[in-house]
Amino acid sequence: MAEKQEETPVQDEKPNVEASSLPAPAPASNSEKPAAEKKISRKPVRQSFIDIDKKNPRDFEGEVKTNNELPSLGTIREIEDYIVLDRHGRSHAFKSLYSGNNVARRVMVIFIRHFYCGMCQDYIRTLSETITPDSLLALPLSTFIVIVGCGDSAFIDDYAKTTKCQFPIYTDPKRSLYDALGMQQTLNLGGKPAYIKQSLLQSTMAGIAQGLKAIPSGLMLKAGNQRQVGGEFLFEPADMVTPIGTPKEQKQQQFGAPDAAGGNSRSQSGADDDDEVRVEEKRVTWCHRMKSTRDHCEMPELMEVLGMSAKQHNNEKEEEKWDKASRSRKGTGNSMARQMSELSAFNGVGPAATSPVEAPKQDA
Repeated sequence: MAEKQEETPVQDEKPNVEASSLPAPAPASNSEKPAAEKKISRKPVRQSFIDIDKKNPRDFEGEVKTNNELPSLGTIREIEDYIVLDRHGRSHAFKSLYSGNNVARRVMVIFIRHFYCGMCQDYIRTLSETITPDSLLALPLSTFIVIVGCGDSAFIDDYAKTTKCQFPIYTDPKRSLYDALGMQQTLNLGGKPAYIKQSLLQSTMAGIAQGLKAIPSGLMLKAGNQRQVGGEFLFEPADMVTPIGTPKEQKQQQFGAPDAAGGNSRSQSGADDDDEVRVEEKRVTWCHRMKSTRDHCEMPELMEVLGMSAKQHNNEKEEEKWDKASRSRKGTGNSMARQMSELSAFNGVGPAATSPVEAPKQDA
């Protein structure tokens, strides 16, 4: 009896020790898991967010990385049939803006941002005050300017009135030309250029007012991509003395249709009409791509590239701004300004450029 009584308490103590030790670690392990899970779930989110912003800052983190490398002749041939729309919404081949019948031999194509952009409106407003179609007609080689936006064509008329633009305005709503010519997207303001006339608050409020005005027509959100920035591209012939005329019986090509390279290249009489169908090939000899939302080429540089003489200012403040803008050069390439200046000096007519344009070449 005594041996049995001694065995039972020993057996009863072992399960009590195991039972007391098992539940103790269980709550400790359960309490550690949520804390560990929270730390693991937060870190990947923060890391991925930082990686995206630092790798490709699209908004306000600085000027976009771009260059002013001239588009190749292959690129120009590729985009010449891209479609742009005029103020009536009619389609035109991009090539018809700078080449073809009754088109100037030199054409500066200026790509702007969305139609609400007050900074681009200031630029076109300053352009219209500084350079007029008549002043371009005085040059020894026919020269013209064309504006291209990226919004709905219904905005063109109001945009022309707001900016008092004297040059034709087209639009590329799909931004195909912007992409093909290497123009970037950003919301960074950059430095304040000389062509800006309004404060940032004024231009912003004006853009909001224009957006509210477009609500009844359903076009409020169709003024163009707000991140898209533009640039300036000068199309010129390969040779300044190439004989080009406009034959009296030349057939008008339909807008938006590709050039008749093969097909209907002969007259009804069967005679060759090489003089009629031949179109002078153009290339981009100078260009500038914007790095921020207000980084258009300044007026002094634009005038020099076009071969125009410097503008005289009566206002001392405007003269100071002009002098400051004259010190900066944004574009790359060599236009025909030097040749035109020499031609003007030889003939003794037309304004000669104050200084030939030989923009510094930039690394791609």
